[in-house]
Amino acid sequence: MQRAFVLYFLTDQENNLNELNQLLSEGWKVICQRPMSGSQINASCSLVILEK
Repeated sequence: MQRAFVLYFLTDQENNLNELNQLLSEGWKVICQRPMSGSQINASCSLVILEK
């Protein structure tokens, strides 16, 4: 089973890194990662493909 996850990082407090870490602790593994651009917000975004 695969899952797409969009990771965003605006500041140390405004990000969803904890959600990704939770998925990894549940046994999901990163298959690939690609940076994303074109965001209207001033954040770093990345498409992460996970597999379990």
